[in-house]
Amino acid sequence: MRQHRPLLLGLAMFLASLNLRPAINAVSPIVQTLRSDLGMSASAASLLTAIPVLCMGIFSPLAVRWGHRHGIERVIAWSLAVIGAGNALRLVAHSAFFLMLTAFIAGVGIGAIGPLLSGFIKERFPARISSMISLYTIALAVGATSSSWLSVPLQTGMRSWRGSLAIWAILAFVALAGWTRIVLRDRADSTALVSSGASHASNASSASGASNVPGSSGASNVPGSSGASCASRRSKLPWGSGRAWLLTLSFGALGMLFYSLTAWLPPIVENMGYGREYAGNMLTLFSLMQIPVGLLFPLLLKRVPSRLFWLLLGSGFLLAGFALLELSAPPWIAVALIGVGPGVLFPLNLMLPIEEADDAGQAAAWSAMTQSAGYVIGALGPVLLGWLHDAAGGSDAWLIAGWIAIAAIMVAIQLAISLRARGDRRSRVPAVR
Repeated sequence: MRQHRPLLLGLAMFLASLNLRPAINAVSPIVQTLRSDLGMSASAASLLTAIPVLCMGIFSPLAVRWGHRHGIERVIAWSLAVIGAGNALRLVAHSAFFLMLTAFIAGVGIGAIGPLLSGFIKERFPARISSMISLYTIALAVGATSSSWLSVPLQTGMRSWRGSLAIWAILAFVALAGWTRIVLRDRADSTALVSSGASHASNASSASGASNVPGSSGASNVPGSSGASCASRRSKLPWGSGRAWLLTLSFGALGMLFYSLTAWLPPIVENMGYGREYAGNMLTLFSLMQIPVGLLFPLLLKRVPSRLFWLLLGSGFLLAGFALLELSAPPWIAVALIGVGPGVLFPLNLMLPIEEADDAGQAAAWSAMTQSAGYVIGALGPVLLGWLHDAAGGSDAWLIAGWIAIAAIMVAIQLAISLRARGDRRSRVPAVR
């Protein structure tokens, strides 16, 4: 176990991260069936995407408190169980209200895991943050791709949209088993090692009368067990930081785009005259494009370390794809370009708060703020665009125009982040006299 520890911990994190999108992405390809079967309007159907995203905003700061009290790893395990329960209950969803309730239950688990995984990465992989964030992003993309791609075939094969949605509970329970077997056991072993080392140090100190024996103060090099780490776990959310708010607004704008695309991309493609399965495949392509980008991004970031360059490049891909979609270009070309955008922007938006932090507790606190307020903002995307779609008489052109406007706002926020960072660097340089 000790020899392969980093690999196993990375595998456990990957399995856990796979579960953060299926409860959301599996709905969109079959949303027209849900609306027909349950009598839902476009605005109501958009809540199936918006509710989990809103939960991600509400429960992120609470998750940090739970992590302080019970331990990050244990709360992640509980969250996986909650996600599995929310998905499983969809098997008996016979009303729009109950289906929304399952979205809420799954959303609670999803919201708790997000910031805690950031703290987990900071604590367990301090020298590999960019690589682990990319692995995390790839897992999100794989989970999103698989659920959107398989949603329609599963519905057809099982002859039930309920079964198509509920089957993703299996993935959550498999991840829970892996997390319990690998991470919680590793934590228990590390704690036992610390206790043993402290006991030996205490005995040695008593025998020699020395007070400076390594380990006698309770410090340890085991991740998460040091006094510094314990203190860091009490880090407060940086609500008073202007830079934290800029990062939050950037994350929120990206969330508005990502989740409104998740909710409305298949219906738009379907309204262009394409079949339901083809429309669902476009959502799959949107998610699939993020996987190779996530794999290459750490290498590209080393060659071109400028965060602003990549923020603007990712936004440029989004704007180009939206323009092609507005011009009725072949959907696969437009969607391929759109998919590159989040592949670049999402890992960057996850990485920036972690880079601001000095330890795992602070990383979880910064990530919790950006993700909590950011996801609340992001949850508005599907609902606002659904309302706009209804108000415009079902016109898809207004949806695409809304995406372009949000992307333009995001570019402005990113420029503000860069200018503020440059100002901070200049203020830290001592004046030459």
